[in-house]
Amino acid sequence: MGAEQADRPLDFVRRILHEHLATDRFGGRVHTRFPPEPNGYLHIGHAKAMLLNHGLAREFCGKFNLRFDDTNPIKEEQEYIDAIREDVAWLGCDWGEREFYASDYFEQLYAWAVQLIRDGKAYVDSLSAAEISEYRGTAIQPGERIETKIGRESPYRERSIPENLDLFERMRRGEFEDGAHVLRAKVDMAHPNLNLRDPVMYRILHATHPRTGDAWCIYPTYDWAHGQSDSIEGITHSICTLEFENHRPLYDWYLEQLGIHHPQQIEFARLNLTYTVMSKRRLLLLVRDGLVGGWDDPRLPTLSGLRRRGFTPEAIRAFCKRIGVAKAESTIDVGLLEDAVREHLNRSAPRAMAVLRPLRLVIESFPPDRTEQVEIAVNPEDPAAGTRAVPLSRVVYIERDDFMEDPPKQFHRLAPGREVRLRGACLVTCTDVVRGASGEIVELRCRHDPASHGGDAPDGRKVKGTLHWVSAAHAVEAEVRLYDRLFVKEDPDDAAPGQDWLANLNAASLEVLTGCRLEPSLAAARAGARFQFERLGYFCVDKDSAPGRLVFNRTVPLRDTWAKIRQRTGG
Repeated sequence: MGAEQADRPLDFVRRILHEHLATDRFGGRVHTRFPPEPNGYLHIGHAKAMLLNHGLAREFCGKFNLRFDDTNPIKEEQEYIDAIREDVAWLGCDWGEREFYASDYFEQLYAWAVQLIRDGKAYVDSLSAAEISEYRGTAIQPGERIETKIGRESPYRERSIPENLDLFERMRRGEFEDGAHVLRAKVDMAHPNLNLRDPVMYRILHATHPRTGDAWCIYPTYDWAHGQSDSIEGITHSICTLEFENHRPLYDWYLEQLGIHHPQQIEFARLNLTYTVMSKRRLLLLVRDGLVGGWDDPRLPTLSGLRRRGFTPEAIRAFCKRIGVAKAESTIDVGLLEDAVREHLNRSAPRAMAVLRPLRLVIESFPPDRTEQVEIAVNPEDPAAGTRAVPLSRVVYIERDDFMEDPPKQFHRLAPGREVRLRGACLVTCTDVVRGASGEIVELRCRHDPASHGGDAPDGRKVKGTLHWVSAAHAVEAEVRLYDRLFVKEDPDDAAPGQDWLANLNAASLEVLTGCRLEPSLAAARAGARFQFERLGYFCVDKDSAPGRLVFNRTVPLRDTWAKIRQRTGG
C-alpha cells in the first residue's frame, strides 16, 4: 500500500493544499468547485465529490463554486439543473452567489479556439466520427507493440490557417450539417495517451440549449471547456475522480498553450456501492424503461431517491466522512450507508407505533367503553423530547408475525397461554384463537393484568416478550412501502453467460402494504417527516401522501434478532 492510501481520510489531498499554501503557488488561496453535467440527477457518488470540494474550501477559508458543465444540449435539461440545485442545497453545500455555467463562457472559449487555430495548434477536420475514431487508434497497454496501436494523422490535419479560420467561422454560422466538421487540437497522433491524439474541441450540434437557446450550433467538448472554465473562475484545485486522471495531461496542455491561470487537478477514487449501479447511463435506462418509478425512486442511489426514502443529509455527510478519500478504487458495502442513517435517526427521529400486517387482539378483561391514555417516550435517546399520549382500548392490533400457535424455543412473542407486554401499556395473556371460515386466524382473545401499569409486572415476574400495538378504535390507516436493495447481487455485473446486469434486478425490491394501522399521532404527519416505527425500522412520509391517505416509505429496518435466527435455522 502506498503512502497516499495509508494516510487517514483526506490527508493526501490536504497535504497537497498545505504544500501549495506554503509555497504560495496560488497566492495563498484555495478555491474549489463542484461541476456536475446537468444530464441526470445526482447520486451518492456525486455527494462524496461535492462534500469533499465544499469541505476543503471551508477548512482552508476559501471559496466554493457550483458550476454546471452544460456543453451538450442533446442530453441536458432544465429539470436536471433544478434537481441538482436542490440536492446541493439539501446536503448543506452553500454556494451563495457563486453559481456559474460553462455556457457563460462560450464566447471566450470560441475566442481561445480561434487563438489556437492562429497558432497552428488546432484544425478543422472533415472526417466522420467513425473515421476519427479509427484514425485515433486504441489505447496502448503496457507491454503491447506500440506500432500496432498508434493513431494516424487525418488528411485534413495540414489545412492552412486561413482555411481553418474560415471553416470554423462558417461552422459557427450554421452553414454545415451535424457531423460535417469538427475542430480538433493538433497535439500528437502517436502519443501513448489516447486523449492527446488530436482531441475534438468543437462539434456541430443543431440543438436548442437550455440556457443559450439557438444562439449556438457548435458546442465545446467537456475536455475543452472544463479546464478553461476552471481558469476563468480562478479555481486553484480541480479535485475530481480517477477516471479523469488520463485526461489531466490534456487539461494541462490546453492551459499551457493558452498561457492562462493554471489550476492543479487532483484525482481521488470514485464511490462504488454494493447492490446498486452508479452510472448515469444505467440510471437513465432504469428510469426511461420504467424499471423504477423515476429519478427519485427510493431504490435508486440518487440523492433525490435517498431523500424520498428518508435518508438525512447528516447521515450522508457522516457516511462520506467515515469512508474517507483514497486513490485506490474500491466498492463500499451499502450496509455502511444504512448504518449511518440508523445512527442519526436513532438520535433524532420521534418514535411511533405502527402495525403493518394487523391481527385483532381483544382484551376481554378490559371494559368495552373505556379508553386509557398511555404515556410513552417520544425518543428514549432524547429525554428533552418528552412523552406522547397513546390511546389504549379493548381491541388493539398487533403484528401478525408476533403470534405463533406452536412457537420454537427462541420465539418470545405471543402464543397460546403465554404472557407478553404491550409496549408501555399492560401485560396480556392469550386465552383463545378465533379462526375464519377458511381456517385462518382472524382474532386473538386475551386477558390483561390491570395492575401491570406501563407494562411492568407488579410482582416483579419476568416477561420476555414486548409487542407494539395500536388501538383499533383510534388507529389511522396507511399504505406502507417496504423497499429492499435494487439488485440481488453485490455486483450487478456478476451475471450468467449471455445475460447482462439487468438480469440481476431484484423483482422483490418493493412490497406495498395496504390497510396498515398507525397510532393516531401520525394522522397529521407531513411529507418528508421521519419516524422510528417501534420494533420495525425507520420510515418517512412519502410525497404521495394526501389528507386522509398516508403513505410511508421504509428507510431501513431495525436489526431483527428473531429474523436472523429464523434465517439461520430455516424456521
